[in-house]
Amino acid sequence: MFEDLAVFNRFACTFQKEEVIFFEHEPGDRFYLIQKGRVKIVKIIGNIEKIIDILNPGEFFGEMAILEEAPRTASIIALEECTLLEFNKENFATLVEGNPQIGISLLKIFARRIYDQKRRFQILTMNDKEGKIADVFVLLDEMLSSGEEDFDDMGERTLEATSNDIAHWAGIAPDECRDILEHLQETRKIQIEPKQIIVKNINEMKRFVSSKRRLQEMNESD
Repeated sequence: MFEDLAVFNRFACTFQKEEVIFFEHEPGDRFYLIQKGRVKIVKIIGNIEKIIDILNPGEFFGEMAILEEAPRTASIIALEECTLLEFNKENFATLVEGNPQIGISLLKIFARRIYDQKRRFQILTMNDKEGKIADVFVLLDEMLSSGEEDFDDMGERTLEATSNDIAHWAGIAPDECRDILEHLQETRKIQIEPKQIIVKNINEMKRFVSSKRRLQEMNESD
């Protein structure tokens, strides 16, 4: 789909390695689609800088500036020399009018991305590390779900993820993540495979996350 965007090369801009594309909290009025190179999404959480994600060619960022006129929720930094297509409201409208299918597809992706970003922020702001990991399992299950509830579902899930993947999504150190995963395996809540993690009961994980989140809310309100 995004190959068709070559006609918008007049909107291309280049950033050098380690150059900041925009900072967290600053106002924004445009979003970017990556043609070449990679960027990292960085957020300050509890005075600690955390890498939230790394984006590759064909992916985009900064869409909230178009949809909600909201301040930037994270900083974006070039990992290497990057070529980006830069869209503001005006040329985004041109994009949608000239390529309706691309526009519709982008809007669907926007909606999903907004939900995913809010969920990842929920995970990162949770204090309990085991709760973070459990919520990553829940999020990965949500991403795989058809949205149809199966009342006969026993709750076992096979997630295509490694220990390092879970650590990245949870925003915790890989060694700490491995220790927690090993504990969960010892208590038979999960089974660790080379490139998969089998969650024995995702519904139990959901209840555990809810209880941790309620406890944190109570503590924060005191």
